[in-house]
Amino acid sequence: MPISRIAVGSPAEASQPDALRAAVAEFISMLIFVFAGEGSGMAFAKLTDNGSTTPAGLIAASIAHAFALFVAVSVGANISGGHVNPAVTFGAFVGGHITCSEASCTGLPNCLDLLLHACFLSLLLVDLKHQLLHFHQE
Repeated sequence: MPISRIAVGSPAEASQPDALRAAVAEFISMLIFVFAGEGSGMAFAKLTDNGSTTPAGLIAASIAHAFALFVAVSVGANISGGHVNPAVTFGAFVGGHITCSEASCTGLPNCLDLLLHACFLSLLLVDLKHQLLHFHQE
């Protein structure tokens, strides 16, 4: 692949409505993927006292991730390309399918989005564990 296929783009592309719409679509896609995929695994581990390491737990986690990825890609496919993973965005950039400006509009928010949702999810599940303990004590 010739290096000439890699396009830089212009900084003005980042303020276009399509770029902002793509960033929001990737944000929502990653939200779905993290909460449905990772959240189900974390909740399963909390509910079954670390049952996620059993074969049934691994199958449940893989099915949850598969469905979450399917929905996340479907949500963003027509708007942003449905990259969901920043590595896919980087691959599309290197392949010359998107410019550097488009890659930064969708890839960087995905990285920040993942950290934000993972922190929020861990805080949410700490409260879930306390609620379950309180429910079992009554």
